[in-house]
Amino acid sequence: MGGKTTDASGERRAALLPILVVNFVGTLGFSIVLPFLVYLVTRWGGNALIFGLLGATYSFFQLIGAPVLGRWSDRFGRKPILLLSQIGTLFSWALFLTAFFVPMTTLVDVDSGTLGRFTLTLPLVIALIARAADGLTGGNVSVATAYLADITDDAHRSADFGKMAISGNLGFVIGPALAGLLAATIYGEVLPVVAALLISLVATAIIAFGLQDTHPCEMARDPERDNVRRVFGQENRSCYELTDKEDITAAQILHLNGVPTLLLIYFLVILGFSFFYIAFPVHAVKGLDWSIAETGMFFTVLSLMMIVVQGPILARASKKISEPVLTFAGSLILAAGFVLLFWNNGVVIYTAAALIALGNGLMWPSVMSLLSKAAGDQHQGAVQGFAGSVGAVASIIGLLAGGFLYNWFEEWSFVVSAATILMVAVIARAAVHRSPQLQ
Repeated sequence: MGGKTTDASGERRAALLPILVVNFVGTLGFSIVLPFLVYLVTRWGGNALIFGLLGATYSFFQLIGAPVLGRWSDRFGRKPILLLSQIGTLFSWALFLTAFFVPMTTLVDVDSGTLGRFTLTLPLVIALIARAADGLTGGNVSVATAYLADITDDAHRSADFGKMAISGNLGFVIGPALAGLLAATIYGEVLPVVAALLISLVATAIIAFGLQDTHPCEMARDPERDNVRRVFGQENRSCYELTDKEDITAAQILHLNGVPTLLLIYFLVILGFSFFYIAFPVHAVKGLDWSIAETGMFFTVLSLMMIVVQGPILARASKKISEPVLTFAGSLILAAGFVLLFWNNGVVIYTAAALIALGNGLMWPSVMSLLSKAAGDQHQGAVQGFAGSVGAVASIIGLLAGGFLYNWFEEWSFVVSAATILMVAVIARAAVHRSPQLQ
């Protein structure tokens, strides 16, 4: 008995490792360039509005591409669609790299009281097209999440989604530090972009040669059917492939038990965090008078604390506490962390970071786990792709509105983030009573 348990545990870890590495490498590729984007945009003629637009461009095109890629992954399997998505990211970084070598041709000069003053140059246009291309094929996260849902089971679901979050946070910890080392060379910001391109190439190779495919399936009613199969450690339920399978529509997704509530939570969490991620760097400069290094240190510490929470703390908590309760408690803690950002005191700010890490670390993997349960075996890709679109809408709104919120309300903008997350707590509390099937 003990030997079988150990073998099963070893197979599960072997199945998880490639998708965790893909998620880590993908995050690392973007985070290695993130510290320099605002400087590149400024150098190429843009302003804060163009910087926000660069982020929103990715989210807008992801809104279009993620649902299509999610449905394709349900029909054709996760691996080929994940590979297609990663090739799109590889192409986008190659295109972004060309922006460094084209002439600084002025296309449009804008001087507006509303939009500010900026120059739309050829490098900026190329950068915007590159981010659009990455967004259009940006189903990496949603398809990877569906893949993870395929290979995990209910007993390990929450902990495995925590590991997925850890792999992403590790990329955000290592990426900026690596960017600083590479940019200190004579090649400046070009080298981090080259590194992002090479990292994307590595991720493409891992998917192509290190990842076994999974396909959506139903539980077999007839154990003697010829097409009953297992995917060698990457599928832990016997199943058969469906014939004449139709794509699930958005209306049908919204009629799945528990999915509308979870998608609303998904939207609110990303919206609240988008406000924070845009407003805090501005606050760090204007309100806290922090240097770039101090701001980078804050986000590095925040990511490290999230890794600790999403690892051993979440693994223990998920064994004793239900996911709806973790979502409720985590959102309360997260909202408290956002409120503490109101005070311009270093100790209080880092206390806020600890609460943000604890709250998000308990809440977000639990939300993702609940969503995967509600999607069921058959529609993981479609539901996760639809969730990606919901998140993209929240990101677009948050990225474009976050800067305006800080300009209007300054520190009070963090209270807006807290109020948004408090709505999650209210919804999660109600969901415990309305949707017991998700527990």
